[in-house]
Amino acid sequence: MYNIIFFGPPGAGKGTQAKIISNYLKISHLSTGDILRNKLKDNDNLAKKLKEIMSSGNLVSDDILNSIVSSRLINEVKNGFILDGYPRTLNQSEFLNNFLLETSNSINYIFNIQINFEILKERILKRSSEESRDDDNIDVIETRYNEYLNSTQKVSNYYKENYSEIFFEIDGSLQIDEITQKIKKNFKKT
Repeated sequence: MYNIIFFGPPGAGKGTQAKIISNYLKISHLSTGDILRNKLKDNDNLAKKLKEIMSSGNLVSDDILNSIVSSRLINEVKNGFILDGYPRTLNQSEFLNNFLLETSNSINYIFNIQINFEILKERILKRSSEESRDDDNIDVIETRYNEYLNSTQKVSNYYKENYSEIFFEIDGSLQIDEITQKIKKNFKKT
């Protein structure tokens, strides 16, 4: 059984790699971005609040994400899972660590996909034109990238320092299949 976290700035390829590895390992891919975008389709107060938060590029609160993720993880812990876009804050990582302890689980692999901002910007603008995503415009990209630097990168660094034996840095400027091969090689090493 594999429990995996993918880190990296928005547009680094976390979602793409998480989907590929999810199919490869036959485990669930829990993308908080996809979960939240699906929630936006509901016409309730939470959906309206989420739309406002997400279209400005800001992060959804820890309480909302912790609730969403734990309700999904409870069904996945026995089969394995990939987390993509979670945890993004130190509070979320603490919540996740406690959840895993309570359910007698642990993380087996952590992949941090690194990429420089200029490549990232090009990629996201290309994705925006292909997928028509409201959250992919230059202002939102810069806000999300700064949010990543100010909060999620601290979480990634926390895991790198405390879980170095399962933490792997991946070059996100490579082609998709090259990144996938680098990730798969780490499964063979352990």
